[in-house]
Amino acid sequence: MKKRADITKSTIMDRFKSIRSAMLVSFSFLTIIALLIFLLIALNYTKKTVIDNSIAYTSRLIDQVNYDIDSYIAYMENISTLMVKNQDVQSYLFVTNQPRSLENDQRTRILSQFRTVLEGRKDISNIAAFAENGKTIVNNGTERSNQYIDVTKLNWYQAAIQSETGVALSSSHVQNAIWSSYEWVITLSRALIDQRTGVRSGVFFVDLNYSAISDLCSRNQIGKKGYIFILDDKGNIIYHPKQQLIYGGLKTENIDAILACKDDYLVMKEGNDSRLYTMSKSASTGWTVVGTSYVSELLKNSKQMQMQYLLVAAVLLVGAVALSSIITNSIIRPLEQLKDSMSKVEQGEFKGANIPITTNNEIGSLTRSFNVMTNHIEVLMEEIVYEQQEKRKSELKALQSQINPHFLYNTLDSIIWMAEGKQNDEVVLMTSALAKLLRKSISNDNELISIRQERDYIISYLTIQKMRYKDKLEYEVELEPEIENVQIIKLVLQPIVENAIYHGLKYKETKGHLIIEGRRIDEDVVIAIMDDGAGMSQDALDHIFDVHKVNYNANGVGVYNVQQRLQLYYGSKYGISYTSHEGEGTIATITIPFCQNTI
Repeated sequence: MKKRADITKSTIMDRFKSIRSAMLVSFSFLTIIALLIFLLIALNYTKKTVIDNSIAYTSRLIDQVNYDIDSYIAYMENISTLMVKNQDVQSYLFVTNQPRSLENDQRTRILSQFRTVLEGRKDISNIAAFAENGKTIVNNGTERSNQYIDVTKLNWYQAAIQSETGVALSSSHVQNAIWSSYEWVITLSRALIDQRTGVRSGVFFVDLNYSAISDLCSRNQIGKKGYIFILDDKGNIIYHPKQQLIYGGLKTENIDAILACKDDYLVMKEGNDSRLYTMSKSASTGWTVVGTSYVSELLKNSKQMQMQYLLVAAVLLVGAVALSSIITNSIIRPLEQLKDSMSKVEQGEFKGANIPITTNNEIGSLTRSFNVMTNHIEVLMEEIVYEQQEKRKSELKALQSQINPHFLYNTLDSIIWMAEGKQNDEVVLMTSALAKLLRKSISNDNELISIRQERDYIISYLTIQKMRYKDKLEYEVELEPEIENVQIIKLVLQPIVENAIYHGLKYKETKGHLIIEGRRIDEDVVIAIMDDGAGMSQDALDHIFDVHKVNYNANGVGVYNVQQRLQLYYGSKYGISYTSHEGEGTIATITIPFCQNTI
C-alpha cells in the first residue's frame, strides 16, 4: 500500500513539470473558488440589492411626479376658486333682469380674465362656466357650447355637483361640451353656488391639456423600457404612454392587483420576465402614480450590481495572483523568451532568434526544437528566395520571347501586303518604322521601361497599322505627365492594342477609333485601351484569360501572356480587366501600382 501511495504521489508531482498540468491545476482551483463565492453573493445578495435600490429610486421619482402633479392641480384649483368667487361671474350667471349694458360689461370683464388665463397657460385647453339656467361663457367668447350635448348630465359636471367639496377631477376623456372642439383633456370642475339661494346651480371647469400630464410623466425615465402611468381612485387610467394600445385592448396593466396592494411596490410575473410596480398615491387628487420597470433590465444594467461584480472580481484576482505567482513565474519567463523569438521569426529576422535552453521540461524541449526549426527555415528561405528570383526571370523572358515573334510576324505580313500592292513608298516608310521599333525593343535589355517609352513603342506600332489599314483606323494617345516616368513591364500595351485591331476594328465596315488614355487614380496607374469595334460576347469575356495554345495566325498569345506577366511581377490584385458589348466596342483596363521609384 505504501509503495502504491508513493507512486501516486510521484505521478501527481510529475504533472507539475508540465506547463499544461501546472496551469490547469492551479487556475482551475482558483476559478472554482471564485465561481463559488460569486454565485453565493449573486444569488443571496445582488438581486435583492438591485430590486431594493430600484424601488427606492423609482419611489423618489414618482413621489416627485406626484408632487409636481399636485402642485399643478393645486394651481388650477386656485384659478377655479378665483373665478367662482368672482362677483361678475355670480352676477352674470345667476342675476336676472339686469340692464343689458351691465350684463355686457360683466361678460366683457369675465372674458378678459378667461383670455388672460388662456394666453398665460398653453396647457389649458378650455375654461368655461355653465349655469343650469342656460347661461354659459366659454373661452374667449367666440366659441359656444355644443347644443347637442346636455352638459348637466356629463360625468365631470355631476361629479362637481355631487362632491362634498364641490370640486372634482376627471380621468382623461374627450371633451365634447364645446362646439367643434374634441380634445383629450383632464377636467377640473368646481360647483357654482348661487349666493342668493345657496344652491349649486352650475359648474365652472378648466380643461387641462392631456399633453401637460404627459410631459410631467414622460420626462422622467425609468431605464430604457420602464415607464410611468397614472390611475384615479377608481382604477381608471388618467395617463399611460401607450394609451391607445390600452384602449384598443392590445396592452394591459395589472390594475386590480395594484389597487389591492397594501405595500408601495409589487412584482408581477410576465412570461419570462417580471414587472416591478412602484406606487405613490396622492392625498390631494386621489391619483396613484405608478412607476413600471422590468426586472431583467434592472439586473442587466444596474450599476450597483456591476460594482458588486467588479469588487468580487478584484478580490479574486488579487488572491489568484498571490497564490499562483511562484508557479506562473517559472512558466511565463521562458514562454516570454520563446514568444519574443517567434515574433522576430515572423518578421523574417532569423539572426539572433536562437534561445538559450535553461530547463529540461517541455519548455526546454520546445525551445530546442524551435532553435533547430528556425535554423532549417532560414536555410530553406534563402534557397527558396534564390530559386523564385531565378524562376521569375526565366518566366518573364519566356513570356516576352513569345510576344516578339508574334508582333514581328503580323508586321511583316502588313509589309508584304503593301509590297504586293506596289506601294513602294509606303513599304519603305513602314519598314523604316519597323526597324525603328525593333531597334528600341531589342537594344533595351531592361525588364522595365518607362511608360513614356512604352508610349513611343505603341505610337510606332500604330503608325505601321494605320499605314496598313489607311482610312479605316484613327487613334489617340493621351497620358498624364505625372505617370510618364513610372516603370512598367516592357511590351504590355502592344499585344492589347494588336488584339483590339485584329479582333475588334478589323471587322468594322466604317472607320474604327482607338483611344489610349493613362492617368493616376489614388495609388495606382490606370491605362485604358478603348475601341469601337465588334465587341465580345459574354462567353468570350468569361474565357478571355484562359490558357491558350500559342497560335500566331489567330493572334492568341496577347491577353493571357500580358496578364501573366503583370500579375507575376506586380501581384494578383493588378493586371488587365475587360468590359465589352457586342456591336459597341471593348475597353481593356491595365492597372499597375504608382511606384515612386520612377525612371
